[in-house]
Amino acid sequence: MSKRVAVVLSGCGVYDGSEIYESTLTLLHLSQAGAQVQCFAPDIPQMHVVNHLTGEVVSGEARNVLVEAARLARGNIKPVTEAQAKDFDALIVPGGFGAAKNLCDFAVSGAALAVQEDFLAFARAMHASGKPVGLICIAPTMAAAICGAGVMTTIGNDVDTAAAINATGAKHCECTVQDVCIDRDRKLVTTPAYMLAQSIAEADVGIGKLVDGVLALA
Repeated sequence: MSKRVAVVLSGCGVYDGSEIYESTLTLLHLSQAGAQVQCFAPDIPQMHVVNHLTGEVVSGEARNVLVEAARLARGNIKPVTEAQAKDFDALIVPGGFGAAKNLCDFAVSGAALAVQEDFLAFARAMHASGKPVGLICIAPTMAAAICGAGVMTTIGNDVDTAAAINATGAKHCECTVQDVCIDRDRKLVTTPAYMLAQSIAEADVGIGKLVDGVLALA
């Protein structure tokens, strides 16, 4: 029987939403594994809008996280408030700055981050139900909020980000771009992806291992 996986997105675009390559690779590997996938996103305003050509914040422009994430999901997406842990075997969250700006405020608050309440409720329900969670790129900054203090996680080897993660109560493990960190007791799988990747091919290897690891724990 195929596994049912919820993928939570945070917009569309590396600087203000979900990282497009990470999201696409996640969906590709899930499809190749025969998983049934449903995408979700919070129905909230983005923290801000970034011009991806210049990297500058666009003054006075507002966008909705769910509407933007629908671009990645080809319209097949629902508000995260409709996600129920009983309906899924696993949860995966791609990275991109949207994970640190829209799913939580790590980009602003660092270790004192607050996680978006609707997403957090679903993610904690998945964890409490013994369902595995996969967090990619910068999304592992939310590991302790979702899985509790002491959970093992990784964003690669960035010293400052690792220190902030440890300050949240998680335990950071150094990891290469092509590998994963698996906390089998907490059923959490994480990989650095574009925290370290220099190409889509490099990101692909770790994300493929993450998807395989999550499905193996489901």
